[in-house]
Amino acid sequence: MRGALLLLIPCLLFDAGQAGLSTQIEQTASRARGRVGVACALPGKLLACNINAATKLPMQSVYKLPIAIATLHAVEQGRFSLYQKAEFRLSDLISPGQHSPLRDEHPTGGVEVPIHELLRLAVCESDGVASDILLRTAGGPSAVDAYIKSLGISGISIRDTEKTIGADVEAQYRNYAEPRAMVALLRLIADRSPLSPGHTALLLHWMTVTGTGEHRLKGLLPANTVVAHKTGTSGRDHGITHATNDAGLITLPDGRTLAVAVFIADSPETESVRENVIAQIAKEIWDAAN
Repeated sequence: MRGALLLLIPCLLFDAGQAGLSTQIEQTASRARGRVGVACALPGKLLACNINAATKLPMQSVYKLPIAIATLHAVEQGRFSLYQKAEFRLSDLISPGQHSPLRDEHPTGGVEVPIHELLRLAVCESDGVASDILLRTAGGPSAVDAYIKSLGISGISIRDTEKTIGADVEAQYRNYAEPRAMVALLRLIADRSPLSPGHTALLLHWMTVTGTGEHRLKGLLPANTVVAHKTGTSGRDHGITHATNDAGLITLPDGRTLAVAVFIADSPETESVRENVIAQIAKEIWDAAN
């Protein structure tokens, strides 16, 4: 009997530690005063980080990651090349409140842009026009959605263009992800990518050098931590921000890769509070993973 009790002790300690992580995350998430979904995955280690992980939450610009993956897959199928140019049409213009360095440089369109530059703009700079051109080139929302589902990833829905999302506040809720599904997509890219090694490395490079989200997943992690991620942010409507998101792959000191997604929906809090909630949750998961 004594031996059986001794065998139980490590399990009890493990469960207590995991319960502590879950409680920490829930307490931190409550500061956003919105709907917060969290998921993470680290091969070889169970982390009790899932909070509302199966809840459908608006992706906003996080959806540019699956669009980029589907576009690179189409390149590998030979449908077009990275250096082939796509037309930026006048009809591709999105609302002035939506982010697009490409539109700012060419206010009336009428230029052709290489696919690789559109990908860089969409992933690194979260350019809405670039994303919509890629979406059109890849076959439209239904084609991208079907490809992501073909990878065995359910819980991600791509239904609309950035232009539509910008014009209809309800559209963002159709373009959702369950945090656990986004983590599954990140793990797929990290562990057994459906893309070639070269295209996988290129995608991860763009996700790493992005200038967005410095105060989100990366915000409280040790300096120089490598984080390959994609953010998403909505506008503010009647005092509510519909989406403040970050999802990415965090390289731990021992070289392992931790996948984390934190989505905050419908929060009345300031941007600094929302971003700090994401940063604090990432740090809590980081501490538990190391």
